[in-house]
Amino acid sequence: MKIKHIHFIVNPASGKQEPVLAYINAEMTARKVDWDVSVTKKNVRVADLARKLFGKTDLIAVYGGDGCVTEVAAALQGGNVPMAIIPGGTANVMARELGIPLDTQEALASLFDGSIKKIDMGLVNDIPFLLRVNLGIMADMVTQADRKLKDKVGQLAYGITALKTTALAKPVDYELKIDGKRIETGGVSLTVTNSGHLGVGDFALQPGISITDGRLDVILLKENNLPSLLKVAGSTLLKQKSEVLEHWRGKKITITTAKKQSFICDDRQEKARILRIEVLPGTLKMLVPKKKK
Repeated sequence: MKIKHIHFIVNPASGKQEPVLAYINAEMTARKVDWDVSVTKKNVRVADLARKLFGKTDLIAVYGGDGCVTEVAAALQGGNVPMAIIPGGTANVMARELGIPLDTQEALASLFDGSIKKIDMGLVNDIPFLLRVNLGIMADMVTQADRKLKDKVGQLAYGITALKTTALAKPVDYELKIDGKRIETGGVSLTVTNSGHLGVGDFALQPGISITDGRLDVILLKENNLPSLLKVAGSTLLKQKSEVLEHWRGKKITITTAKKQSFICDDRQEKARILRIEVLPGTLKMLVPKKKK
């Protein structure tokens, strides 16, 4: 991809503490590429910053965590402006999914050795999402993670929070409709995901989840007893399917519960009794590095 101009959106509150502007300036100067930067602020929506850049740059590069990345993706989906990720957060799930270097200077260099890839997104109750929609334990893990703990121990904070929330979790009854097929079931954690990566090491929720297959994956954990959790952990480590997880794939999914449930749409917290979800195939243009041989 020929790049003449890059506009960087930088989140100064992201998990890393490093001289990112100095790194950007050095790389862009060496490449003789024109660039500009917008810095996120508390009272300015990241999506609004991205929309104002339409037609003004060849590439929008986001330095920040998954929250910042998903907001920009929601603004750019369906359009012609490609985006790139410079990982600067705690988990950096999408960066790991796409094989983007986690080191900032390496990620900046990879902008000039990549290609555009069209990736899927999802829509839940008219809200775009890039990663996943979580209910139950997985939602509680995000909402209850302590900010100070995240700053101190990084993504391990989610694991610590998960141990606390798992012990208190109670099963919820779900009525699922997946591409017209009705399923009545229940469990302690329900995820509708576009991305398979967990944001920890090289671990995935389940094998075979793809961000380019035009489908979303629905994963249900029925019980939170110790044997079930150990089996899930073992299958994740071994990259195998787990017998304690139910797994479906579909393009249109409806989730109905008896009463309103809290759910996480990427980093956004919402509440609803009915979730209407669909895939948006190939709707986002993402710059990804070449795969290493």
